[in-house]
Amino acid sequence: MPLELKVHEVMERYEEIERSIIKKFRKEIWSNFVRAVKEYQLIKENDKIMVCISGGKDSFLLAKCMEELQKHGKFPFDIVYVTMNPGYSEENRQLILENAKTLNINLQMFESDIFDVIDRVKFKSPCYFCARMRRGYLYNKAKELGCNKIALGHHFDDVIETTLLSLLYGAEIKTMMPKLHSEHFEGLELIRPLYYVHEEDIISWKNYNQLTFLNCACLFTEKVKNDEESSKRQEIKNLIKELKKNNKNAPHNIFTALDNVNLDCVLSYKKDGSKHSFIDTYKNN
Repeated sequence: MPLELKVHEVMERYEEIERSIIKKFRKEIWSNFVRAVKEYQLIKENDKIMVCISGGKDSFLLAKCMEELQKHGKFPFDIVYVTMNPGYSEENRQLILENAKTLNINLQMFESDIFDVIDRVKFKSPCYFCARMRRGYLYNKAKELGCNKIALGHHFDDVIETTLLSLLYGAEIKTMMPKLHSEHFEGLELIRPLYYVHEEDIISWKNYNQLTFLNCACLFTEKVKNDEESSKRQEIKNLIKELKKNNKNAPHNIFTALDNVNLDCVLSYKKDGSKHSFIDTYKNN
């Protein structure tokens, strides 16, 4: 029997899943993950990073990529894997814990009352306020654990969707940044290591390994199915699909445009809260 086959037979399932990231999906996932980490200098020596796991495919993949980088990277850094339970059903809570066990992730879960608060207050845009409250809880937890960075599982598709949402509904050109400092928690930085990874490749990785993750565990999905923010994001997703039918490079071009801004050809721009117009520097003949 070939040695390779013998090794494969004794591998634990989590090891096979890890191997798929490095081998089968090396180009689509691993290389893009490492590229973002290097290009945007997301991780530095002796960082202590809290990886936030929501229970979905993106955050669990992020956790495994971070773990692999910690094992094989060129410098040491620490990781803690954390899930905040905003009030999930027991079934969804157990699914998160079972997936953590399957993937061999040492997961800490802490409780919050976010779903209860949202339900009591009856916010007009519950998705927006839920996200804001989640972020506050996570930043506080990171400070409690002595972390200097928080890693989230936002990916390439999240970036271009946010860009188009800002353009079409916010009348502003801005995007989801690969890293940023917290405005309210001094010393904390948010990083997005999956910045270059496409959602379709994450789905392929999930299906290849026959994994089942939470899709939407919100208790208010049906109640807020007409929530303005949610419907707008879905509209943008559909728009991008239509654009790809005629131009397969459309998503890439949207992404690249934010890395190729020509300030000589914009009417005005903002920097550090101040607005600058082309008129200010325009030379009349």
